[in-house]
Amino acid sequence: MIIPRQIYCSNCGEQVVYKIAEGRERSVCEHCNTIHYTNPKIVAGALCVWENKVLLCRRAIEPRKGYWNLPAGYLEDFEKVEDGAIRETWEEAGAEICIDKVITVYNIPQANQVYVHFLANLKDGIIRNGEESIESALFTEEEIPWNEMAFTSSSFALRHYFEDRKKGVYNTHLGTFPEK
Repeated sequence: MIIPRQIYCSNCGEQVVYKIAEGRERSVCEHCNTIHYTNPKIVAGALCVWENKVLLCRRAIEPRKGYWNLPAGYLEDFEKVEDGAIRETWEEAGAEICIDKVITVYNIPQANQVYVHFLANLKDGIIRNGEESIESALFTEEEIPWNEMAFTSSSFALRHYFEDRKKGVYNTHLGTFPEK
C-alpha cells in the first residue's frame, strides 16, 4: 500500500499505523483501536450524443490540460451518480442532457477511482465552454482525436459506444486500467 502522508486518528488524535485488520491492510489507531476505512472516489460522467456525434471537452485544468475528455468529475456528497453526470456535463459544456443508461464502469484501482459513464442525449444540441473546458465540440466517430484523449476511461467508453452502435444494441461494459 502507498502511504501518502502521516494520518492521525479522527477519534483520539494519535498517529495511525498501517497493518492487517479485518483481512487486509488498513490504517488503524493502536491507541483506541479505531479502523479508518478509506473508499474509492466515484467519477460520474456522460457520453453525450447529438444526432450522429458525441460531445468532447478539451480540458482547461490539470491533469491533462489541453486534452479531450468526456465530461466527468468527482461525485459530490449526497449526490446521485446520474445527477453528478448531469452536473458535470453542465459545468464542463453548458449542455443539458437526458440520461439513458450506464454504458461503462471503469476501475482504476491504482488511483482509487471508479468511473461511471452514462449514455445520454443532448436535449437541444447546444454546447458551450464551461470553466473547466477550453473548448467543447461534437465529433463523428471518424473525427475523434484518439491520440489527444486525456484519460483511458473516456477512450474505453467511446470505443464500446461505437461498437455497440454498429450492432444496434447498447450494453453496459466493465473495464479496468490497465486494459489487457
